[in-house]
Parts: sequence; C-alpha cells; structure tokens
Amino acid sequence: MSLLPLLLPLMAQVGPASALPSNANPYASSLPLEIIEKKDAEAAKRARAAQSVALPSSRGTAGCMSAVEANPERSAELAQSALGDAIGRERVRAGLCLGAALSDLGRWDEARGAFVTARDAADTADHSSRARLGAMAGNAALAAGQPGQALALLSPAATDAKIIGDAELTGSIALDRARALVAVKQPDEAAAALAEARTAQPDNAQAWLLSATLSRRQEKLSQAQTQIEKAASLAPQDPEIGLEAGVIAMLSGNETAARRSWNSVLAAGPGSDAAVTAKEYISQLGPESDKPRPTTAKAPKP
Repeated sequence: MSLLPLLLPLMAQVGPASALPSNANPYASSLPLEIIEKKDAEAAKRARAAQSVALPSSRGTAGCMSAVEANPERSAELAQSALGDAIGRERVRAGLCLGAALSDLGRWDEARGAFVTARDAADTADHSSRARLGAMAGNAALAAGQPGQALALLSPAATDAKIIGDAELTGSIALDRARALVAVKQPDEAAAALAEARTAQPDNAQAWLLSATLSRRQEKLSQAQTQIEKAASLAPQDPEIGLEAGVIAMLSGNETAARRSWNSVLAAGPGSDAAVTAKEYISQLGPESDKPRPTTAKAPKP
C-alpha cells in the first residue's frame, strides 16, 4: 500500500521546521486558552472508568460495580453502606466502587476521599492497587480543581507504580503531575514530569502534545515544533494536535503552516469543538494572500 495517504494528514498538520526563526516570538504571552490548562477531561474519564481496575470482588460491592454507569446514585448508596462494616480487601473494593460512582456524578471531592479510603485499606505490599487507587484519587483532585492535593496524592502513587515496573501507569501519573504542576505555576518541574512521561511511554501522543504546549508557553518554539511533529506522527488525526501545531506555527511567523494545520482540523472533524476553534482562528487571519506576512505574527485570540 502507498504511504502517501498516511503521510498527507501529518503533512497537513505540521509545518516544516526549517520555516521557524531562531528568536522567541514577542507575542508568546498572548495566547488562547491552553490545552494543558483545560478542565482535565482525561482525569474525569479515567476516574469514571475506575471500576475496570482488577481488584478482588465481594458480595457486597460486585453489583455496585456493574451498575455504576446505569445508576450511579444507587451504586454510591450500596458502596457507602458496604463501606461501613467492610474490612481488608472488601473495604478496598467498596471504596473503589464508591469513588467510581461519585466520579460519575461529578462529586469529585467526595470521590477523591473514597479513593483515598480504598488506597489506605490496601495492604502496604500491594503496590499495584495502591498505585492505581492513588492515581484515581489524584485524578479526582485535579477534576475538582485542587492541584495541590493532586500532587500530594500522585507522588506516592508514582513511587508504587515504579516499584511494580508499570510503564503505562508511570507515564499516566507523570502526565497528571505535569498538569498539576502547571496549575501551581511550576513550569520547569512540569517539563521534567513530561520528560518522565515521554520516557515511560514514548508512543503516547498526549505526552508529546502537552510537552509541545508547555515548550511553546516557555517560548522554546524550536523545541515545541519538534515535539508537536512527534505528536502528529503518533496521532495524525487528533484535532488538539492540529490546533496546537497551528498556534506554534503562527507564533513562529509561518502563517501558511498555521492555516494548513487549522484547515486540517476542519477536514478531520467538521462538527467538532476543535473545528469551531480552528474556524475562529482562521477567521482572525483574514483572506489568504500571496503577499508575505511579517514574521512576528500574533497568536489567535481565544
């Protein structure tokens, strides 16, 4: 099969690195709402999917876990009742179920408490359960807008994940730590966490996307370009990557590449939220012209 159909989406999303100037763009501080600062949808999704964690079942909570999606309120009631007199692994299971149900209801602070209860009930030698439950608690704290609490929960979870050698979980926790560190205005520490995520999961497009976003915010445009190209090679149809590629290109003075990136978002998902944003960005550029534009182009307004 020809490689051309596979390469075209990537070429459409990412402008050539050779077009980037070496100097930082003065408009790098006037940016649209950052991908890395958006409500942590990934955290919410993972917290809602908490019932998929492989922990032993018990008679008191097995029904709750299977019914979370269908009836989270009833599931929360069942889990809360079971948690009252549960001990050992049954307490782990009940806390997990309660956290999953509360997450589905959007009651993130309560969900965080339930996941912490489940984690603390797990045996100290059970690093797998403690890592996963700690990560869920951190996810819930992020979704509740409590990055400081999230960091306190994610740090021991990361240690447990490394002990069991779970690269996927290690990478996921590192991404969550990066989000929390950005929220508490520690960008250098966030960059280190993202580097850890990329090392643990070199094929994780989200890790490369967030790395590019952070590099761009730090006015490291050449580094951001390299990272967004890697993200696009891993997920060429991801609209968030296309949006970010366009912002990086625009700040680098490459309006043609920016327009191409945002048009690729429109083509990939015409009715998506990302397409609406891309359309707004393109409208701010005005009609396409054959005349060269200044190299200090402003980023689009949110």
